[in-house]
Amino acid sequence: MKKSISLLLVLTMIAALLSGCSGSTTAETEAPAAESTQAPAETVETEESGEALVVDTKILYEADDSMLNTYTLIAVDPGAPFTDADGNAVSDVAVNTAGADALIHWMLSREALELAASYGVEDYGENLFYLLEDAPVYDGEIAAATEETRTIRLSTTTSVNDSGLLGYLLPIFQEEYGYSVEVQSAGTGKAIAAAQYGNADLILVHSKSQEEAFVEAGYARTVEGFDTERLSFIYNYFVLCGPSDDPAGAAACPNVLDAFAAIAQGKYTFISRGDGSGTHTKELSLWPEELGITAEAESFADYTDWYVSANAGMGACLVMAEEMGAYILTDKATFLAFVANGGQA
Repeated sequence: MKKSISLLLVLTMIAALLSGCSGSTTAETEAPAAESTQAPAETVETEESGEALVVDTKILYEADDSMLNTYTLIAVDPGAPFTDADGNAVSDVAVNTAGADALIHWMLSREALELAASYGVEDYGENLFYLLEDAPVYDGEIAAATEETRTIRLSTTTSVNDSGLLGYLLPIFQEEYGYSVEVQSAGTGKAIAAAQYGNADLILVHSKSQEEAFVEAGYARTVEGFDTERLSFIYNYFVLCGPSDDPAGAAACPNVLDAFAAIAQGKYTFISRGDGSGTHTKELSLWPEELGITAEAESFADYTDWYVSANAGMGACLVMAEEMGAYILTDKATFLAFVANGGQA
């Protein structure tokens, strides 16, 4: 009798492990299968109370080249065809080109590049961002602020803001050169829209297709010292995260596309940014094509029992995923900062 029970338990465990990706079609990717992590839920001790906060959400899939996440600086052209939110032409837009140039020059200086590459290593034990091998480097003079150029409007994605990178870099730039940088943080789509409305001097975003459309529409300019409008300089990886028990078996899948297929097949709750951000754009590219999931609400109307379109920033979406025991796509830097903060945005 005991042998029969033991055999039944073993067979049950094997079936559970195989169920996540069974029946899904293996899609080809250019990158080798990513490493998965099976670590227990992470525990963070708060300074205020000393109590341990357990973050159940964990990284299930990472280091897949199909999940590469590249960040790009683009200066706004003062002669761009600015419009308001209704598409009406807007005139007399003042763009601080000198301030934008100074910030871009500094961000691409050897000093700032080294700071960005080392950010978070001491606190997290690993890189949050990496330098592109062909990242542009500026070795020239950086203009100090004047009364006319002091305020710089930077429209950026939530990823570089929620990860703490800008909070680390910008005070150094401001102290050295006398500028004041006003940061507007939103998803890439909204960050780009702010520039198109004339509300930014430069953008820092991470969605190649949207960046190229921005350039082609005449909103970008080439900064002195460089030969292209799009200045891509750092990267990290998107990571698929989910509950520690991983009911979809995503971590055991041969590639990230199969992991997404397993989530959809099992109808496991997934939190989508739903905000036109770079992260949202990447997520849409990972679902099985036959599902037809796009940015349009009607495309996932039949999946609302498991697919949650939040229309919110990365930090808020991570909180939702933690509370709902859901799967989510995020950039690794923001996720590590989220865990370090005890599961709070």
